[in-house]
Amino acid sequence: MRRLVAGRSASSILPASASAADFRWIRRRFGAAVLAVALVAVACGGGSDAGAVDEITVDWAYYNPVSLVLREKGWLEEELEGVEVNWVQSAGSNKALEFLAARSIQFGSTAGAAALLARINGTPIRSIYAYSQPEWTALVTNGDSDIDSVEDLAGKKVAVTRGTDPYIFLVRALADHGLAEDDIEAVLLQHADGRNALIGGSVDAWAGLDPMMAEAELEQEANLFYRAPDLNTWGVLNVDETFATQHPEIVEAVLAAYERARIWSLENPGELAAILAEAAGLSEQVAERQLERTDLTTPAIGAVQRDSILGAGIALQSTGVIEADVDVEGMVDDLLDEGFTSDLGGGG
Repeated sequence: MRRLVAGRSASSILPASASAADFRWIRRRFGAAVLAVALVAVACGGGSDAGAVDEITVDWAYYNPVSLVLREKGWLEEELEGVEVNWVQSAGSNKALEFLAARSIQFGSTAGAAALLARINGTPIRSIYAYSQPEWTALVTNGDSDIDSVEDLAGKKVAVTRGTDPYIFLVRALADHGLAEDDIEAVLLQHADGRNALIGGSVDAWAGLDPMMAEAELEQEANLFYRAPDLNTWGVLNVDETFATQHPEIVEAVLAAYERARIWSLENPGELAAILAEAAGLSEQVAERQLERTDLTTPAIGAVQRDSILGAGIALQSTGVIEADVDVEGMVDDLLDEGFTSDLGGGG
């Protein structure tokens, strides 16, 4: 059941036999056995202390291309036959986290550092899967701007979305160049509105996010004047912690569907770009530019994600965004759950 609410080729990354083996493993480990458990639980009215699951709500987002494939192909509905799947768009990590905090969705797409901030602030989530390693944010100005360095932002209006990777990127970039958030005039806007404010001239710079950033770059001559790929944190899929504890078989089925969509995306980069372009109302050239800086090859949660998110957390603590008495390392450990992807590999 389905209800809607509101690139590189695989051969350059994995041999064809490896992809096929991966897919057979997914079906073997997650598919029939998990489906049988889930369906028996539904039929018998059991499966957890909270009772059977008859519907779930999952987000989709332009910054999570794998979610677009999953929604387009209907593979999650196949994995969860008998469970109604509702889809809700997240316009940014902050929106996905608002939905998760309100428990209006069970699964939400965010940046890793944004998920950490939410966990520190009391949102009970676990990050269970890495849907991408992106370079999805940079600092952006119009092509005719005289801003060409981070230091030039002092006293300038900068559009940014709090609670997202672009915000965290901006704070870290300022700190790395001897500035603080107080040295700029932060104009708080959702990502698309921030892009429009930059192009319209009401702000001087924007902490950008793909695909809007790629569109501004290619079609509106915007300048990505400060890029730092290592300051982008991972794209992670988060789950409500209570839901994961009570319904691990549903979580595993969701990740099986995600893996099917991720592997298909690697093997079909042209079709992936077309799906992204249609969903976001973009040209295929813009979609391709976003996907050029989006790596889909490391889905397992592990050391590489931990190091990236911890680095962001320590940097944010040093700038005062995270309180000095917070155990950042412990919070990262509380956030990341390696158990659901421990057999996938690639997580470090």
